[in-house]
This record gives sequence, structure tokens and C-alpha cells, in this order.
Amino acid sequence: MEKKQFQTESKKLLDMMINSVYTHKEIFLREIISNASDAIDKRHFLSLTDQKYSLKSGSFEIFIAVDKDKRTITISDNGIGMDKDELENNLGTIAKSGSFDFKQDDEAKGKTDIIGQFGVGFYSAFMVADSITVNTKKVDSDKAYTWQSSGVDGFAIDETTKADIGTEIILHLRADSEDENYSEYLEEFRIRNLVSKYSNYIKYPIKMEVSKSRLKEGSKDEYEDYKEVDVLNSMTPLWNKSPKDIKKEEYSSFYKEKFYDFEDPLHTIHFSSDGMPSFKALMFIPSKAPFDYYSKTFEKGLELYSNGVLIMDKCADLLPDYFSFVKGVVDSPDLSLNISREMLQHNKQLKVIAGGLEKKIKNELTKLLESDRASYEKFYDAFGLQLKYGIYSTYGMNSETLKDLIMFTSSFEEKKVTLKEYVSRMKSDQKQIYYASGSSIDAVKMLPQAEAVKEKGLEVLYLTAEIDEFSIKALREYEGHEFLNVTDKSLDIDSKEDKEKLKEENEKSATLFDFMKKELGDKVDSVRFSSVLKNHPVCLSTEGSVSLEMENVLSSMPGNDNDVKAKAILEINLNHPIASKIKSLYETDKDKLAKYTKILYSQARLIGGMKIDNPSELSDLVCSLMAD
Repeated sequence: MEKKQFQTESKKLLDMMINSVYTHKEIFLREIISNASDAIDKRHFLSLTDQKYSLKSGSFEIFIAVDKDKRTITISDNGIGMDKDELENNLGTIAKSGSFDFKQDDEAKGKTDIIGQFGVGFYSAFMVADSITVNTKKVDSDKAYTWQSSGVDGFAIDETTKADIGTEIILHLRADSEDENYSEYLEEFRIRNLVSKYSNYIKYPIKMEVSKSRLKEGSKDEYEDYKEVDVLNSMTPLWNKSPKDIKKEEYSSFYKEKFYDFEDPLHTIHFSSDGMPSFKALMFIPSKAPFDYYSKTFEKGLELYSNGVLIMDKCADLLPDYFSFVKGVVDSPDLSLNISREMLQHNKQLKVIAGGLEKKIKNELTKLLESDRASYEKFYDAFGLQLKYGIYSTYGMNSETLKDLIMFTSSFEEKKVTLKEYVSRMKSDQKQIYYASGSSIDAVKMLPQAEAVKEKGLEVLYLTAEIDEFSIKALREYEGHEFLNVTDKSLDIDSKEDKEKLKEENEKSATLFDFMKKELGDKVDSVRFSSVLKNHPVCLSTEGSVSLEMENVLSSMPGNDNDVKAKAILEINLNHPIASKIKSLYETDKDKLAKYTKILYSQARLIGGMKIDNPSELSDLVCSLMAD
């Protein structure tokens, strides 16, 4: 048998194939099975116009056989087979693809679903095998040939005898080492697992003789082992079926089995796109968030297939972060695969698919919101934070996609509402969307400013999640209406007369406020009277882009040195007896006014749902005044 060298820089390229291109050794079986499927595809296509390619009996199939004693795995098919020239050209030249050439043929172009393109998948078998033997007989030939190789040292081709048309590939597994266990691929359960994971949707049956057990005839408790040929793959992907032919129970069963969930999906999205690239997608929105969803360990991504062959089990590039909760599969025959099926080119094709998926998910969520409010709110309870984070994390760049999907609890019936619903109820002269932030709805409702705004008949959004106000700030406005925190200094709901009276009082009390500001130091930016506090004596408002609630969130983050501060303003109710009291004390007892100032500041923080700086000091001050 004459030894030949590979027609490329074999040692360098083959070493790269084995050690660099493929990141998981287990994919060798996927590659060999895909090649077998391609061979059957070619024969099937040619049989449509030429009888000599047809099977005389039986059906197309791929068969896997394992011999533990010889340490071999044999994968055989009854596809088109190869002649001597094809063996030398296709297997003797690394990166030469017979499948690619076949697809480019004018007669076959656009009419086949052949998977392979770059002619390198076969060589992935050298990751687990120290030698490979290929026995093949072409469909229109009387001769059969054997191709043998131990890797970089080249290959040999010789004539042999083979009764059946098709190809069998015999992999002789490497010896186990301390670092690698190759014997695992000789186990039936491992083969079954790999076929299920990577090749479950190959359209031809993948068969294997498997071990089974049965009750011995005439016995009640004694079992015997026997062998039986079993089909390892399901062949028909659910996403290839028409949605109208699939029952809800089938979708649920598929989802729970594939994505290991005990609950039915909340919503199913099944569609296809006939553009370029074309693709089919079957996606699911879970009923609840996975236990690790809001953690660093969570991995987003959809399963990516090419003609039913798994390429990646979590293709993160197909989903934006704000839709990372979606699970599902995408299958496209048009993806440009690089040397390995694992190495996708990050090109226009993948971006087009991702864009189509994003648009579809957004539209489906919008439909769910409009047609099934209860289900949407259930979804939102689980994943609403991620939508808000999607707005904040990109500084509002994704607001067009997400702004109509986010919700907040509203003072209107204390139910979740969308921004569109809020705006639809706004008064004709209302220019701003009012909101209030706090640790809980009860805390927000008790804010003096929130009560004042509601008393004017205006709706207030209650922002209680840490991300809420940050996302609102990133959104900036909705349909021309800016967002305004009710604790902001610029809140303007007073009548003209009240504004003029308040301005006059604040100007007259400027020296009083300077004294109080000096007592509080950098805790507040200023002190002033307010006319919107109703029955509350005091509150804290802010000026600028950072609210007190945002300051609390930022200061609680690990490693934060609390450099970001809100510009706090201590506001005192002009219509409350305390206003007259501090005016009097400024004239008669500044020491007592200093105590009142510190108490009022602490009281304002408590009313706003914030911690006080020094509880002991507050207690001492109150007791001191009580003892006078």
C-alpha cells in the first residue's frame, strides 16, 4: 500500500485542527455523522433523476457500532460513497470539501440541505483517534477502496472488497492518559448522549445496537439482557413543523424536556423568516426566572442549528441582554460557518438573524400585554427588572424597543401601568410625568410631596426597585413629557398666589436659613420654606440629576466610596406651627434652634424612608427638649 502525503502543509494544519479549531473533543461524532448525512443527501438527490442511485432495498440510515475490545467506533452510511479520486481529493487534501463542490453544482444548487462546506470536520476525529480507516464504495462503481491514516504522517489508499454501497469510518481510539479519558466514547450511554445533543435532528435514522433487559419467559422476577437495534435520534425537529399542526402540549413537553423546567412556558414564539439568511425559530418565555437569572453565573443564549445539526448550545449573540430570559432554538441553513462549525463568523448574517429575533420578541410581548394582561404581569414580575436594566445600561439607546414594555405601580388604583397608559390619563395642561422613589409602595405613598401631588388630582408612579429611577433618568422623556421626581426642587404645583407668598417668606427668612444650614453643614445644600407639604412639618427634596434614593442605591454598592451625593434641601412647611416656632427661636434662643434644626433634619430623613446618621444624638436632643 503506497503512502501519500497530504496536499497541504499537513503537519501544521492538522495540528491546528486538532488542538485549536475545535474546543470540545466530543464534537467529532457530530462531524462524522454530518458527513454521513451529506453522503445520503447526495445519493437521494441524484436518485430523483437516475435510478442507479436508488436503494434496492431498505432505507437510508446511519449506523454506529462500538467494539470495546478493539477500542473502535464505526460509523457507516448507505450514501453515495467515494471512488479513489474522491478519496484522494477530499480526504487527502485538508480543507477540500466534496459537499461544498456538490452544493455549487448548477443542478444541485439551492435544492439540497447538505451541511458540510469546508472539508475539515472529518479531521476532528483525530482528536480522539490515533488512526482512522475509511472503507467506501461508490454507488455507480464495482470497486471499493480503503483510506487509512494515522494523522500527520500521511495516508494510504488501496483497493478492497465491500459488498454494500456507502462508507464506513472506523476510528481507533487513543489510549487513555492522566489528562484524557477516551474510553468514555466506547460507552453506549455516551454515544446516545452525543447523538441526542448534537445530531438529534439529522433527518435520517441514526441506529445502534443497544443493550436492553427483559423478564425471562415464564419467570416473575428473573431478567435477562439482550441486544436490540435502536434509533437514537428523533429526526424531525419540532420547529420544522407548521405551528397550526402543533398542539400546546407538544410545545410544553418540548420546552420542559429540552430546557429542564418543571413548569409550562408562559408564552411560545414559533416563526420562520424567508429572507437572507433564512431561519426558523422556536422560542419560549419561561413562567418564572431561573434561580440564577439575576446572578453573574447565568448564561444567556439560544441553541443554534444548521440544518438540524447543533452548532452552539448557547449562542449569546442572538439575544440582547434585556431579552436574555428567552430560551429556544434557531435553525438556519444559510449561516457562514468558519473552519469549524463552532467558530461562527460575527458577520452580517448573524446580526440579521439577531435583529429579526429581537423584533419578533418585542412584538410578541406587546401582543401579550394587550391581549392577556394577567400573563404579561406575571412575566413582568419575573423579568421586568431586566427590561429596565436594558434601558439604563445603554443610556437609553434601546428606549424605542423597551419603553412601552416597562411598567410601574401607579397611584391610580395602585396597579401596574405602562407609560402609555399614564400619559393617556394626563390632564390637558399637565406637562410632566410625576414619580416618587422609595424602598416600598407604603414608604413612597407616605412621602409628603407624593401626597401633595395626589391631592392636586395628579397621578404618581411609584418607583420601588433600585434600578427604577436610573432607568427613568436614562429614558429622559416619554412622548414629549419629561419625568419629574416629586421630591425635586423644581416641582411646581402651587397657584400663582401661593408661589408669590412663598417667595416673599423665603426672602425674609434668608438669615434664619443660613443659620440652620450652618448647623447641618454639608448634610444639606440649603434650607427653605415649602407650601406643598399639607400636614407634614418637614421633608427633604433634591436639586439636580441625583435623588436621595439614587444616592442610597449608589452608596450601598460594593466598593463605592460614596462620592456621588444628592443636593439635598431641607424644606419646612410654611403653614405648620413649626415654621412660627423656628422663626421665634431665631430671635430668642439660637441654642435651642440648633437642636430643633438637627431634629427636623432627622425627622425629614425618617419621613423619606431613610436611615438617620446618629440615632443616639437624636434621642438625646429629643429628651433634652422634653426636659426643658
